[in-house]
Amino acid sequence: MPYQQSMVRASWLYHVEGLTQAQIAERMLLTRRRVNELLAAALDQGVVRISFNSPLTENVELEAELRQRFGLTDVVIVPTPADEGQTATVIGRAAAMYLERLIQASEPNALGVGWGATLRETVHHMAPTNVPNVKVRSMMGGLTRGSEINTFEIVQRFAKVMSAECHYLAAPIYADSPQSRDTIVAQPVFDILLQEATSVDISILSVGDVSSESLQVRYGLPPDTDIGDIRAAGAVGDLLGRYLDKSGMEIDHPLNRQVISPSIEEYRKIPTRIIASGGHHKHEILRGCIVAGLATTLITDADNAAYLLDRHVSE
Repeated sequence: MPYQQSMVRASWLYHVEGLTQAQIAERMLLTRRRVNELLAAALDQGVVRISFNSPLTENVELEAELRQRFGLTDVVIVPTPADEGQTATVIGRAAAMYLERLIQASEPNALGVGWGATLRETVHHMAPTNVPNVKVRSMMGGLTRGSEINTFEIVQRFAKVMSAECHYLAAPIYADSPQSRDTIVAQPVFDILLQEATSVDISILSVGDVSSESLQVRYGLPPDTDIGDIRAAGAVGDLLGRYLDKSGMEIDHPLNRQVISPSIEEYRKIPTRIIASGGHHKHEILRGCIVAGLATTLITDADNAAYLLDRHVSE
């Protein structure tokens, strides 16, 4: 994250939440020396006096409240851009910096990734690194036509920027029918690929809603799919191509039996599950995922954070 934001966050954790420098280093994935430098700089620059003197403090407060209320391991909140078209870029940049530090600190064996505009921006903003022992795995099938937001392109770009191994789940997101899906995943090769998709230490996914804003709705659904039927069944959005209701539970709809992705139960076994997503149209699906405990780490914008905390958000 940017230097100024790191300085404010470290200062908040130290002076307000009472964490030790060692705890802050672990939380922020930094060295203790770096934390000490940030705290000293905050005093030198007048960010910390008797109270905080920074516009970023509100976001740090939102992060702390969200961690406490929903039992999240970590939260990163970015300012909501005035131009909502920049939301994926802003969140993607924050997700890139977070993921870089996490990979450096935890040295994972495998990383699972999804698809979409936010993850496209995430990998675009990641600094090249060399972790050849890490396996980068796609966690769901891909689009049947080319797109830079497709799972195949996204997983390849993650592997390239990390100089890591690339593992595709070479299948469409949705089979033609539940029966076709069962036939596909019954093949040993696909059974292994689905098991490997959740045999990762870290996953990073975005979520989709059920509006025309959703790339999944526009590009990923089978032909003749009626999104109105999906909404009528209670869906507020999807995770891993599985449509969920406002409580984060899968809806009863054939589409959820056609999707070629790990089950939610298997997904929950991943130790670090990052959801990076934002925008006003993601309010309900993000709430569902967070309430259901589907993420251990949340990266989103301030308006979504306020919505999750039941604060008024102007539309």
